Amino acid sequence: MARHKVEISGVNTSDIKVLSSKETLELFNKMKAGDPFARDDLINGNLKLVLSIIKKFNNKVDNLDDLFQVGCIGLVKAIDNFDISYDVKLSTYACPLILGEIKRYLRDNSSLRISRSIKDIAYKTLKLKEQMMDSSGKEPNNEQIAKILGISEFEVIQALESLKEPVSMYEPIYNDGGDTIYLFDQLSDKKDEYDIDIKLALNKAIQNLKQRERQILNERFIIGKTQMEIAEELGISQAQISRIEKNAISNIKKLIK
Repeated sequence: MARHKVEISGVNTSDIKVLSSKETLELFNKMKAGDPFARDDLINGNLKLVLSIIKKFNNKVDNLDDLFQVGCIGLVKAIDNFDISYDVKLSTYACPLILGEIKRYLRDNSSLRISRSIKDIAYKTLKLKEQMMDSSGKEPNNEQIAKILGISEFEVIQALESLKEPVSMYEPIYNDGGDTIYLFDQLSDKKDEYDIDIKLALNKAIQNLKQRERQILNERFIIGKTQMEIAEELGISQAQISRIEKNAISNIKKLIK
């Protein structure tokens, strides 16, 4: 049997048991009958599904431990929602859920999200600078590049800025042997960013929503749940959650005008 070359802290990945189709079916029947250990056996017996998927991200992240844990969440969801009556292999059903959970985690935990269009402008700008340097020996300014690309100078600057790594507010910027000055020390504190009237109007508008609308907005934007997660909790479709959410936001906009 091929060994999975994935390093996970505290887990000997090469010794993880793999269940046969017959064993898997038996465990699902036991779980359905109320066996308290069958679910754990199913999870432990299918961990190599998670390993096989996170291997694809080996060169994209430094530590696979977090991805393994996130992938296991997808596996648990698959096992809890799997229906043996459909005559489909667990692996066929689980792999998309595991992969989706991992991709969502990577997307939600990205330090900075840059749109594809801005990245395209940035790379076109760099390529153009290189070509003009080779031909004339002079580096073009942003105004010249903007004219050639047919965009505004602001878009060029914005695109080049997007290539820079984000800096932490706690980055030390000066130390003369005494107290260290951090970047956040130089940032202004705008405590009154929003007008108090807007805050009051927004709060009043939310109170005028239906209870279910308030519940969904709270779980979506305060707790941070996905539409799918809320749909599963309330026993309705994701499309219904989406409609209720859009309707609630639309009502808030009308009420605060």
